Amino acid sequence: MLVNVANVLAGLVGLSIIVISARAFRAPQAAVGFGIPGTPTEDRTFQAWLSVKAVRDMASGLFILILLAGATPHLLGWFMLAAAAIPAGDALIVWRSNGPRTAVYGIHGATALVMLAISVLLLVA
Repeated sequence: MLVNVANVLAGLVGLSIIVISARAFRAPQAAVGFGIPGTPTEDRTFQAWLSVKAVRDMASGLFILILLAGATPHLLGWFMLAAAAIPAGDALIVWRSNGPRTAVYGIHGATALVMLAISVLLLVA
């Protein structure tokens, strides 16, 4: 039962990452929601960097879906544990940039905690 719940949650995380990154790839202005104040989304060079980040984020979401489809729950659990470093790092970046606490804790911190919980569920299953 726990594996099924963890698999569904992992799938939702993977799909969410893909959707958010596709949105950021199509409209770099969406990066304002990341939480870094003064993000220069109108700068074409910066838009290119946002596109680089978006493509890598999409790949991260695909990795989750691929592991969900073909790997053991244990391997997916280890991947989710390692991947939780991404939103944890994002939270630290937003915090260091004096971004809003809602982005630090409510977006990035919460995502890291959810991913950690999923990894624990998968690793103990």
